[in-house]
Amino acid sequence: MTSMAVEYNGTTGVADDGYSSGVHNLNIFYDTGHMTFLTICSVLVLLMIPGVGFFYGGLARRKSALQLVLLSMLSVAIIGFQWFFWGYSLTFSRTGNAFLGDLTQFGLMNTLGEPNGSPLLPDILLCLYQGMFASITPALAIGAVADRGRMLPALVFIFVWSTIVYDPIAYWTWNANGWLFKLPAYDFAGGGPVHIASGSCALAYSLMLGRRAGYSTNAGLPYRPHSVTNVVLGTVFLWVGWFGFNGGSALAMNLRAVMACYVTNLAASCGAISWILLDYRLERKWSTIGFCSGAISGLVAITPAAGFVTPWAAVIIGVCGGVCCNFATKLKFLIGVDDALDIFAVHGIGGMIGNILTGIFGTSTIAGLDGNNYSPIGWIQGNWIQLGYQLAGICAAFGWSFVLTCIILFLMNLVPGLSLRVSAEDEDIGIDDCQLGEFAYDYVELTRHVTDADRTVSSSSSAANEKTGPNAV
Repeated sequence: MTSMAVEYNGTTGVADDGYSSGVHNLNIFYDTGHMTFLTICSVLVLLMIPGVGFFYGGLARRKSALQLVLLSMLSVAIIGFQWFFWGYSLTFSRTGNAFLGDLTQFGLMNTLGEPNGSPLLPDILLCLYQGMFASITPALAIGAVADRGRMLPALVFIFVWSTIVYDPIAYWTWNANGWLFKLPAYDFAGGGPVHIASGSCALAYSLMLGRRAGYSTNAGLPYRPHSVTNVVLGTVFLWVGWFGFNGGSALAMNLRAVMACYVTNLAASCGAISWILLDYRLERKWSTIGFCSGAISGLVAITPAAGFVTPWAAVIIGVCGGVCCNFATKLKFLIGVDDALDIFAVHGIGGMIGNILTGIFGTSTIAGLDGNNYSPIGWIQGNWIQLGYQLAGICAAFGWSFVLTCIILFLMNLVPGLSLRVSAEDEDIGIDDCQLGEFAYDYVELTRHVTDADRTVSSSSSAANEKTGPNAV
């Protein structure tokens, strides 16, 4: 059993260490059940990040797979510091304006026991939980470097982009002082700050990098995902972690969190079924990649709506997410951008679909499962203007992320040593070889040119001779 928490009696509304009440045992202000739940949700969101790496690495070519796994984990490390340094303060400080927070909590000073985001959470726990959101967002976007992007510029970009792009959008959406929060544009768990922002970032990064060698405007590159097993593994990590991503966004262990978890799983299931059936109609084969892509699309679409919609609405959202994202994979051919992993199609379009449908199916009865009172939310409650507010949030997130990403990358590419793309020779060799010197699989070195049968045979024969020669060990 847990005892009832004492109402916080310290100063509020300013950055404070939590000790102003004169009470030295700050634990009395918080229920351990809520804190345990949010801590577990933080770990679940962290689990999603290597899931992104495996998902992207499996979709890529063998000779560039390891880079995508490494970049996902480096996103955790870089944003772990950035969030401590000033990211959390810029996003969740209490005294910012309508556009951006201030540095009153720079370096996590005065960030400990005062409630933030919810009267049920201490500042430091909100920092931990939201820091995982900040970490996964650039990890989702950075897959755009697949097969052709250099490592160092990508690492610099993650820090700069999170500061200039992610932090403001998250502030607008989730900070009580943000202009989208006040509008209000409803976004439960990150349709705008996470998915639209990362999807539009990936689109801009792909545009600024240029097409991969051998790219065709009507068929892309003739490469299939090199490891479907890794794609499935990544999907499992993401699907499981999404319970913490959406459920934890209730910021407490309550019925709203439980409902968010339920509709998350339901939408993922419906998205997976929708996508795999659409692919089956074309080839009369059951696509594992299609199933995984559809599940992720459903998860993305339900993200902004999870704390606002009923289960029957989640079915519609999952189906719409799977169908719309499936067809959106053709957009890259229409606009001629080599989005190698369809990040914009799944995350950008999926986030937009979810935000729009939140304005249609959102209901105060579901939001009120956390014990608070809410005004009518969506069209099903007669709040017709809400769709306009949701569209404002979509346009703001897309426009800010896409334009600022292009500007950041353009300026970085002018800096000596920060050119975005590897040379043509390095691209042919493979990013893992030229940038990492390590490989996802030990036989990549022996069969580096996997699309050239003559070279493959030659390399394999040469390697066999080396291993069987007089000096073999």
